[in-house]
Amino acid sequence: METGQHPAPARLRALPSWLLGQAAVAAHRLTDHALAGAGLRRHHFAMLCALEEFGPSSQTDLGRCTSIDRSDVASAINALADGGHIDRTPDPTDGRRNIITITPAGTALLDRLGTLLDQAQDELLHSWTPTERNDLTAQLTRILDARPTLTPTPPATDAQP
Repeated sequence: METGQHPAPARLRALPSWLLGQAAVAAHRLTDHALAGAGLRRHHFAMLCALEEFGPSSQTDLGRCTSIDRSDVASAINALADGGHIDRTPDPTDGRRNIITITPAGTALLDRLGTLLDQAQDELLHSWTPTERNDLTAQLTRILDARPTLTPTPPATDAQP
């Protein structure tokens, strides 16, 4: 495996976390390129997926279930609403928030984006059999499902107690 023009050190190539990171970089480049033609990004796709699967949602819950930063959620919602892909309506139980709903145009867009991303997956895993792809997906899901919720440890300081 190479990074740029130089081979990666064996000690790095032996770390699953490093390999996952490098694979993620390649996957992100392919998916970003695939979605760029539609003028959208990965978080637009993620939000449409969540709305299709889980139904109407608050902006906050939408960000949580997709792990998208609040500022990116707000801009993505604005872009999707401007394109007619989602509707924003006031929450009848809490006037401070909106409920976000996918529209028929949003569902059609989601299908188009899904096709583009399927092609990106095919490019990323072109030499893999369907069984190998399914196994990879299962193993990656297992990693994500089994990880504990981590609380960041504050960096050590040189301050004396």
